[in-house]
Amino acid sequence: MKLDILAFGAHPDDVELSCSGTLAKEVSRGKKVGVVDLTQGELGTRGTAQTRHKEATAAAEVLGLSVRDNLKFRDGFFVNDKAHQLEIIRKIREYQPEVVFCNAVKDRHIDHGKGSELVGQACFLSGLKKIETTHAGEQQKAWRPKIVYHYIQWLEIEPDVVVDISGFMQKKITSVEAYKTQFFDSKSKEPETPITSSNFYDSVTYRARNLGRIIGVEHAEGFTVERYPAVDSIFDLI
Repeated sequence: MKLDILAFGAHPDDVELSCSGTLAKEVSRGKKVGVVDLTQGELGTRGTAQTRHKEATAAAEVLGLSVRDNLKFRDGFFVNDKAHQLEIIRKIREYQPEVVFCNAVKDRHIDHGKGSELVGQACFLSGLKKIETTHAGEQQKAWRPKIVYHYIQWLEIEPDVVVDISGFMQKKITSVEAYKTQFFDSKSKEPETPITSSNFYDSVTYRARNLGRIIGVEHAEGFTVERYPAVDSIFDLI
C-alpha cells in the first residue's frame, strides 16, 4: 500500500501528542496516512506493552489511519546503526510515502532525539539503489520521501512550518485520550510521572492554541525541517 504520509514515533502516543491534528486533517482530504512506532513503550511507568498496543490501535481508529505498525525496537536502548536503519528503510520502501514525520530533533526523552536522527538518516539512505532490501520475499525499489518534518514534543522548539489544524483539535484530543494508562487521571493510583500531570495534558491544547494565535487561526501544530520548504508561488503562503 502506497501512503501519502508516514509518521514515525519512538513510542506509541508520540505521534498523537505532536502531529495527529495534521494527520487527521489530511485523512479528511482523502490522503492515505500511516504510523510506525519504533518501540512498544515497554519501559513506561504506567501500563504495559500490551496495553499500549490496545491504546495505539484505538487511536489509529480515531485518526482513520490506513496502517499502524510497530518495529519493536528496545525502548530506551535502540541505537542508530545499520540494523535499525535497514528496518526503517524497509518500511519507507514498503509504503513509499511522499512525506515523513518523525520525532523532535532534541527533547527531554533520550529516545526522541535518537528516533529523529535514525529516521532522518534512514530516509536519505532509502533512496540509494545500492542498499538492497526485501519485503515478502521480493526485492524492494529505492525510495526517498520528498521531505521530512520533525514534530515538536516536550521542549519548546521554534517551528519552521506551522499547520492550521482548526476543526481537528477534538480529534487530536480524542486520539490522545485513547492512551488511558498514560495521562492525567484524577482517580489513578499509579505512580506520577512528568506526563501524568494535568498541566501536561492541558499543554496539548494550549500549545496548539498559542501556535494558532500566532498565525491567526484557532489551533495549529508546528514542525522543523532539515531543508528549506519550497512553494510554487508566494501566494501559496497566504
